[in-house]
Amino acid sequence: MIGNRITHRTADGVRIPGTWRHAFICNGGTYFLTDLFIYADGLVDCWELVTLDEFEKKLRSGWVATSLPDGGSASAHHLGWWTFREPGTWLTPELLLAEVRDTIDELNGRPDSTGRCLAAVDVFLAERTEENRSAARAAYLAIPETVRHYALGDMDRKDYPLRVLVAGPGGRLPGMPDEEVSQEEYDEAVAYFEERARWRAEAPSRVPANGAVESFAPAVKLYHSYPQRALEHPDKRALRNDYPAAITLDGATYPSVAHAYWALSVADPESRASVVAAESGAKARTLAAKAPRREGWDRTRTAVMARLLRAKYEQHPDLAEVLLATGDATVLYDDADSGFWGDNGGRGRNWTGRLLELVRSELLAAQAGMA
Repeated sequence: MIGNRITHRTADGVRIPGTWRHAFICNGGTYFLTDLFIYADGLVDCWELVTLDEFEKKLRSGWVATSLPDGGSASAHHLGWWTFREPGTWLTPELLLAEVRDTIDELNGRPDSTGRCLAAVDVFLAERTEENRSAARAAYLAIPETVRHYALGDMDRKDYPLRVLVAGPGGRLPGMPDEEVSQEEYDEAVAYFEERARWRAEAPSRVPANGAVESFAPAVKLYHSYPQRALEHPDKRALRNDYPAAITLDGATYPSVAHAYWALSVADPESRASVVAAESGAKARTLAAKAPRREGWDRTRTAVMARLLRAKYEQHPDLAEVLLATGDATVLYDDADSGFWGDNGGRGRNWTGRLLELVRSELLAAQAGMA
């Protein structure tokens, strides 16, 4: 169960969603309390990125620890350390691996072991053969034991009706071999599931108002570059702010978005003129950095950049086509000089990329006559 523990990593320009959970890693005889990061593409970070097969080997070897020895040394890195005394744990390598597999299914929007079990139960209820019951029981047993009691989302009865149903009258409850299911208990379980199916069917359907949500979308990465001249056939490099594509704004013409941005950032008109005349966007930045900044620039710069990007793609239809060709991809913009404007390997705020996505949406709306 992921809850609100959402993170991501960036790989080849694609943002891959993930989550994390606590775990112990045994390194050099010391048990370190740390986090496992689990990603939608099936990689797990346990102090290094590994595949599921490699992760299983680390579980079996004890590197990712599921048993804790009495008297063992433990550390929470720089927070503190302690010694285990009569430690207890309910995890095994098999259970933790099963929970991680479920998490990867959940991150990808696929049915996890609980979802597969409930689907098997539906098949059994539709056609109550022993073969279908056996399949439902196997699916129930495939749910990690640590999460079975959450399967029905019923915090009062837990998974008891499910265990009774898959056991059948005269059968033994999973996990309780001495408990035999009576006919009365079985009938109550069947009634429970029939009522559950009824209220689920009567519940209003929830159709996403804003369209489908993908687990993660292909991304376009605009690597840091220093374009010196316009390209005969523009490609994604033309989406860089320092790409030489002149824009006119309020009667003034600037060689590029970068020139305009840095010129508008300075307070002194003479300095502004020097910035506009700079040989490149990079040199425009260098000159602007030496001049006094406009008052309140840090609070208005995002709106200014949005206006400049709109001007660029409205005044250069060929470059607008390059932007539109990115489809609905996430745009990751590298900026070696700014973690505000650049994504920078997931460490920046990526405001340029976000504004490019906004302008792209506005261009599409204009094409469709909605703007």
